[in-house]
Amino acid sequence: MKTIPSELIDEPIEVSFDVPPMYEKRPDCPQSFIWREETYRVKSILSERQDFNRRGRSGRNMQPAHLASASRVGSWGVGRYYFCVEVNGGEIFEIYFDRAPQDAGDRKGHWFLRGRRQIVQGSE
Repeated sequence: MKTIPSELIDEPIEVSFDVPPMYEKRPDCPQSFIWREETYRVKSILSERQDFNRRGRSGRNMQPAHLASASRVGSWGVGRYYFCVEVNGGEIFEIYFDRAPQDAGDRKGHWFLRGRRQIVQGSE
């Protein structure tokens, strides 16, 4: 099933897991999330992907060979895990975990709702 973006949101969300991830910086898709005080239960995962590209200044401070390796497997504080999910009620959202720390006291990374998506007709 192919989906396309229908609304960019890019706001922080709170997630919950039935079983906590083994590695907090390499999480699986959460079972539910809270956005704007409403809880959404994940019904199914439509797709998932990772992006370990370094952005901005951090992309310019590595040797090319190291940069190529880091873009495949990631490096500390760099990378995002994306999940396209259908929630109970039928809405489709793209959520992601950003491994980048906010500051020295907050090094765990954060979850975001990237946006709403819609099904492309004829792709089912």
